[in-house]
Amino acid sequence: MAGSPRVGVLALQGDVREHAALLAELGAEVALVRRPAELAAVAGLVIPGGESSVIDKLSRLFGMQEPIRDAIAGGMPVLGTCAGLILLADTVVDAIDGQESFGGLDVVVRRNAFGRQVESFEAELSVPALGGNPVKAAFIRGPVVESVGPGAETLAALPDGRVVAVEQGGLLGLSFHPEITGETRFHRRFLARVAAR
Repeated sequence: MAGSPRVGVLALQGDVREHAALLAELGAEVALVRRPAELAAVAGLVIPGGESSVIDKLSRLFGMQEPIRDAIAGGMPVLGTCAGLILLADTVVDAIDGQESFGGLDVVVRRNAFGRQVESFEAELSVPALGGNPVKAAFIRGPVVESVGPGAETLAALPDGRVVAVEQGGLLGLSFHPEITGETRFHRRFLARVAAR
């Protein structure tokens, strides 16, 4: 599609294909990003769910950590889901030894806050910023946002008050997997940020 935004999915580990397919369905030109030159060729980035510690290690191995940090600092829109939220957080609780994040979101996030994979669950979330129907959210060993700094804004919380979606400028972090439940509004919001830039 002519004039569609060219966006990347960080393709080091995790549910890369699901995000790429959803973005393409929404009309975006999608590139898989593993190297700095590939990052430089996109206008926005999705950091998928997976293992945050593995994505962190591979980002350093592939020379991607600093370019991603620079892109975030430069205002590139980024959508992070599950592990992606952990990697966008300025502070990570329960990280493994030596684990780092890219940062950018003024939040404290706890890894694996909902327990093991067998304790995965789905929930309906009210997200006023998206309007319309509740969001059907799938939580798979997801993180939770323990505190939201003044720079960031809460978009959604569970009924018990635990924050599971945050936004700060062009950065959007989710504890859950909209790409699994067929929820497109967060990806649309991300693409709108890319187009506006």
